Amino acid sequence: MSDISVKHISELKNIELLANQVVEGFITGMHKSPFHGFSVEFAEHRLYNKGESTKHIDWKLFAKTEKLYVKRYEEETNLRCHIIVDNSASMHYPEIKNPTIDNLNKICFSAIASAALMDILKRQRDAVGLSIYSDDFEYYAPEKGSDAHRRMLFKQLEELLHSKPKKVTSTYKILHQVAEKIHRRSLIFLFTDMFQDDKEEEELFEALRHLKYNKHEVVLFHTYDGKRELNFDFDNTPKNFVDVETGEHINLYADSVKSEYKKVVQEYFNNLKMKCMQYKIDYVPVDINKDFHQVLISYLISRKKIM
Repeated sequence: MSDISVKHISELKNIELLANQVVEGFITGMHKSPFHGFSVEFAEHRLYNKGESTKHIDWKLFAKTEKLYVKRYEEETNLRCHIIVDNSASMHYPEIKNPTIDNLNKICFSAIASAALMDILKRQRDAVGLSIYSDDFEYYAPEKGSDAHRRMLFKQLEELLHSKPKKVTSTYKILHQVAEKIHRRSLIFLFTDMFQDDKEEEELFEALRHLKYNKHEVVLFHTYDGKRELNFDFDNTPKNFVDVETGEHINLYADSVKSEYKKVVQEYFNNLKMKCMQYKIDYVPVDINKDFHQVLISYLISRKKIM
């Protein structure tokens, strides 16, 4: 994560501050990247539209720019967004006693990425809601745009940074419930590591289709540890590998299965991508060893689709 502007922060104490600095670094990087063409209006103003009231025009800004801008207010919401975070036991992998910004497990990465999305949504005057779940809802808040509401959501995400592994999960059940709760067209972000059996995977895609049927734009952030879960990067000594959700375990040398393992996992990733394309769901593989910009870029792309 060497290009993240918060690298100097060694402890995860204030998730709102972390999110703010992640977004500030992202905005700075936008001007140097191929994505600088995206119109990211983070100012507290919007252009004046001919014919509307002149009551809220910022005349001081007009004196500087010779352009008419209207001051934006908290109740001006352009978009509704709902963030869903999987808090099952597998999301707490790898086990890290003292996580830092450069050494995160999947749940800490997802919490900070969600907070960064909330920060950028605030700058865009968009409403945001949050769901956290394991085998059932642990937290749910509908989409709102007030500062008090966001502070409440930041507090919930901050608690995830220090939470303990819990239970298995049935993502599809939660998604069906979210689909029933959200009645206005929204942008849905789901952070999950996609650890489910074949039957649950089919039911998961049925639940994602439920969200699409309700006209929501859906982005699946497939959250994984690229070093260990994709490349199986372990030293070649005998190890006992344990499934954190089922308790199943196996003893083996990493090198004896690495080649076949990587082939099977990459095929699984490709199948997920193809299935998401089939259902018009944005599939974004998110490696927790990389920066948060991959998440924020996906937000900008998705926002242009729904606006």
